[in-house]
Amino acid sequence: MTKTPDSVVRSYIDLHRAEFLSDLADWLRIPSVSADPARAGDVRRSAEWLAAKLRETGFPVAEVWETEGLPAVFAEWPSGDADAPTVLVYGHHDVQPAAREDGWATDPFEPTVVGERLYARGAADDKGQVFFHTLGLRAHLAVTGRTAPAVNLKLLIEGEEESGSPNFGALVRREAARLATDVVVVSDTGMWNETTPTVCTGMRGLADAQIDLYGPDTDIHSGSFGGAVPNPAAVAAELAAGLHDGDRRVAVPGFYDGVVELTERERELFAALPFDEDQWLRTAKSHGVLGEAGYSVLERVWARPTAEVNGIWGGYTGPGSKTIVPAEAHLKLSFRLVAGQDVDAVRAAVAKWVESKVPAGIRYELVFPGATRPCLTPLDHPALQATVRAMGRAFEQEVLYTREGGSGPAADLQDVLGAPVLFLGISVPSDGWHSVDEKVELPLLAKGVETAAYLWGELAESWPRA
Repeated sequence: MTKTPDSVVRSYIDLHRAEFLSDLADWLRIPSVSADPARAGDVRRSAEWLAAKLRETGFPVAEVWETEGLPAVFAEWPSGDADAPTVLVYGHHDVQPAAREDGWATDPFEPTVVGERLYARGAADDKGQVFFHTLGLRAHLAVTGRTAPAVNLKLLIEGEEESGSPNFGALVRREAARLATDVVVVSDTGMWNETTPTVCTGMRGLADAQIDLYGPDTDIHSGSFGGAVPNPAAVAAELAAGLHDGDRRVAVPGFYDGVVELTERERELFAALPFDEDQWLRTAKSHGVLGEAGYSVLERVWARPTAEVNGIWGGYTGPGSKTIVPAEAHLKLSFRLVAGQDVDAVRAAVAKWVESKVPAGIRYELVFPGATRPCLTPLDHPALQATVRAMGRAFEQEVLYTREGGSGPAADLQDVLGAPVLFLGISVPSDGWHSVDEKVELPLLAKGVETAAYLWGELAESWPRA
């Protein structure tokens, strides 16, 4: 495929910029807050608006998909080329709650442009990053003369991501045949900063646990019985303190089984990022770094598995003293997982570790409320390299690499569809996701459009050789 000069792509985007931003503003005015039952109608209205706009863009199929909760949107546009890869773009159209009285400088659901910034709830997370694909696709078609994308293009735009995606896994399993794809592109992510374009190559998984410990049938007198019966609060503290060894490695036997270790190339790429530890600590509202020995801060939060104490409670916590051995205590833990770790194996290892640590005389219940699997795309994967090339053309500079320390629904797509996951986003840390005055940088939004315009051709060129 002969590449159209990038200047032609940029001219097309500039020509249609005002129309694009006007449409995006209309969508942002819909308060599609999935966490608020009173806004369920607005979430549905958002889905219907998007489906109509995708049909207007040219998608021959654009449907509102029902779930047990709030609706998602599915769209599909076949390439027509026999060897074209299939790409599924994921994003979400629901948004976080927002109100002027929370401290917003403007109405969060009345989009406001100030200089080169567009302020509105959902501007970056995630309507703006979903919507840039519409103009990007139109630019791709217009400048190549194609009547259909260079890839078999599908979109799945969720309606409950901001509420924890409670029905997303079931939806993906139900519609797995129609969602079948060679690669997933997640546009619900960001870059390192305004001047450092990056692509994310992986996301950690998550396994939660709660341990409820029971000792005496009631609180008992510590003078009469203390020192002679097990104390559930002390056991909870011992479990929490025993989670790590002296090198801050997770001390649960078998926890690291299968972990895909960082390559030297990945460590070099992470080290190339303009990381400022003092600034990072200010963002973290913290006063010192601490973690697994032998790894940098970025390596710890992106590529190493962890165990955290999320909460510990039990016994008397009121004013003054109450000399008791408490009847019960509780511990909430979370484990961030990386590629190669199996959720079920980690749960089994934690269960065995807890059993070995809890003394006789203490009854306990161990519950694992939920889990998300990790995902990782190798640096040399042709689809990832196509994304890097597309972004590099748009930004006209080298693209670096990151990972995501958190967890998200992308793993459901990877697990069910068996496809690698790529992350394409242009949001930056200052965009204020989930906070007041959420915004998107308009020049970066245009770069997202441009990247999408290049991506489908780049993928179509590289995939047959993959």
